[in-house]
Amino acid sequence: MAKTRAIRGATLNAQSRRFNMPSVEDDGDWLDSRDLIDGASPPLRTTVTVERPRTIISRNQSPDVPFDRSINPYRGCEHGCIYCFARPSHAFHDLSPGLDFESRLFAKPDAAAMLREELNRPGYECRPMALGTNTDPFQPIENHWGITRSIIEVLAETGHPLTITTKSDRVVRDIDLLGPMAERGLAAVCMSITSLDPRIAMTLEPRAPSPTRRLKAVEALAAAGVPVYVSIAPVVPAITDGEMEHILERAAVAGAKAAFFIPVRLPHEVAPLFQAWLDEHFPDRAGKVMATIRSLRDGRNNDPGFFTRMKGSGPWADLLATRFRLACRRHGLNAERIVLRTDLFRPPAGPQGELF
Repeated sequence: MAKTRAIRGATLNAQSRRFNMPSVEDDGDWLDSRDLIDGASPPLRTTVTVERPRTIISRNQSPDVPFDRSINPYRGCEHGCIYCFARPSHAFHDLSPGLDFESRLFAKPDAAAMLREELNRPGYECRPMALGTNTDPFQPIENHWGITRSIIEVLAETGHPLTITTKSDRVVRDIDLLGPMAERGLAAVCMSITSLDPRIAMTLEPRAPSPTRRLKAVEALAAAGVPVYVSIAPVVPAITDGEMEHILERAAVAGAKAAFFIPVRLPHEVAPLFQAWLDEHFPDRAGKVMATIRSLRDGRNNDPGFFTRMKGSGPWADLLATRFRLACRRHGLNAERIVLRTDLFRPPAGPQGELF
């Protein structure tokens, strides 16, 4: 591995042209003189733009996704995970799925108020709400904005079931809400742990909390009675795949009840970003990694097909699935299914809510 520390995840910031967006040409004269005037270019800093969406609950009908509704408090993610399948979504904003995705973020401060309105709509049918399906709800800017916590407060108040996916120990901050919800069968958390090697983790997920902190968060959540999954997603061939059994062992010791894994996916602009990252950080095995990924994805960088996109196909996929199944059995994971209750839901208090 060439480097052990990365300030950001992506090594590129190419403009996406999938949506025929106009390209912006740099002012060459300005670029030539900028360093002469101001010295070295300033470090890349995170900016946050307020977003006012029309609705806050997103719906999906994907047959291989275990939820049909979700909330994303933020767009973009400062964790900078190079493999993130959500990166291409930044192209809709005429921004790069590369460094822009990690540094030019969007926040939805009206999320909790909008959620109250949507839960109050006549005919709303309660099913588990998923947080963290696109970008991490506990990324660093949550410390300032607190949008995720405000959403959890509404769901706790209304008895609405909730699942959270994160790779941040910041989730422990909200144990005061999640613990009582879990006691009523209303909450579960999925902690993403892709590697236990701090050098690999800080390169793969440069601004995410360390694996040790994530395992401590699993312990704290389990101690508070919150059911915890551990997600090994993605498994990166020739880089993290050898850690699968060790991760599952540590997860079980920490108190996790269940686990799952997903082989790395490289949709749209993620593929060239990932390949550039490999060339920068793992030049000794870049070819082997990509060859194995293609063997998992029917000869392509990505397989978008339902079901196979989450599991892969071929001998490598079969081997990973067998190793995972045996390790889970050995450590008592996935012995029982975690089911959240939906019968406790009551619409939010208020003029409209009181009608139900």
